[in-house]
Amino acid sequence: MSKTNCVIIGASHAGVSLAMQLRREGWSHEIVLISDDVQLPYHRPPLSKDFLNSRKDLDQIRLRPEKAFEDNNIELRLGNKVTAVDIVSKTLVLNGDEKFQYGKLAFCVGSKVKKIPQSEQFANVFYLRNAADAMRIQSSFSGKKRAVIVGAGYIGLEVSAVLRKKGIEVTVIDIAERILERVTSPYLSQYMRTIHEEHGVRFMLQTGVSHFDGDKRAEFVVCDNGERLACDIVIIGIGITPNISVAKKSGLNVETGIIVNERCQASEEDIYAAGDCTEHYNCFYDRVITLESVQNANDQARCAASNIAGKEQSYESIPWFWSDQYDMKIQMVGLQNSEDDVVVRGDLTSPNKNGLSLFYMKESRIVAADCVNRPKEFASAKQLIQSRMKLDASKIRDESIDPFEFKDHAL
Repeated sequence: MSKTNCVIIGASHAGVSLAMQLRREGWSHEIVLISDDVQLPYHRPPLSKDFLNSRKDLDQIRLRPEKAFEDNNIELRLGNKVTAVDIVSKTLVLNGDEKFQYGKLAFCVGSKVKKIPQSEQFANVFYLRNAADAMRIQSSFSGKKRAVIVGAGYIGLEVSAVLRKKGIEVTVIDIAERILERVTSPYLSQYMRTIHEEHGVRFMLQTGVSHFDGDKRAEFVVCDNGERLACDIVIIGIGITPNISVAKKSGLNVETGIIVNERCQASEEDIYAAGDCTEHYNCFYDRVITLESVQNANDQARCAASNIAGKEQSYESIPWFWSDQYDMKIQMVGLQNSEDDVVVRGDLTSPNKNGLSLFYMKESRIVAADCVNRPKEFASAKQLIQSRMKLDASKIRDESIDPFEFKDHAL
């Protein structure tokens, strides 16, 4: 294979976006997209929502139809695992023995789930990261009455919402003091907890899992506090970590993630990275971060593609995320923890269809926002974070003012 090729490791959001964008940028050389998943690339967020709830099948959540890869002359190598990269000889090792060379290389390898020791020996204990995981969980629903969800983050809560709609009893346990503790403020944590409790979810916080009791199937989740939770199914969602093992072994600069510069370039000139696996500087928040976000994966991939193709582009993007739970669309933009004020727009005490918006302010500027069933506030917040405009908090709180008119009340 020619050394003018571009090899992309990973065929989820970042990998597919990078491959397609390379062609748009005029890259005429070979593109090889390698995935250890046997499935044609698919959207991951619906796995814990519409797919798990049987509202969409796998073909309905494909990132691109197979013909799109053929039309763009992108070679898909599915079911292949990259086990090593030699950055000196520019050689990849596939499945432990097959070797071939690259000209440009992109790591789009995402993240891997954190696991509880011994959990995988039980047939009814699951993790949710890919389509195969989701299909195993989906096929296990029949006849189940009691579920234990380990982890009160977004994945755990999304799965809880699906299970409650199916009439399965749900208990969520977490070592944190509140749900969504790692990703949002106490305001949204309490708001979302109220919604889930109204749907019958039970929460046990400030306790972890000691072990599972059972033979081939877990019959009880035994908590650190000694309580035994009877279960038919257990789903664990305790977080993910950047998938850096191959990059680290290759000698690339790696810390929490693969370190990339503003061009999404790793520590070797012809190697790039995009998505969950990266660690990068964010100019809006003046700090180095890792991000678990489809938006970040796509934006970094487009930036990397432009630079691989010989153009000059810097990655500058405001992070945003979303989650679907019951009839709630939760949209989040920006990064918290630097705010000095939180402006509440809506009723915190009584969740309803009118939703809620939380604006996180620092020195009178919006730095982040959480919006529940409030798409206009979400769109406005994205613009205002970008503008760094100083605003009157009382006007943001005033529900008679249209969110797109906030800018008319600059200080």
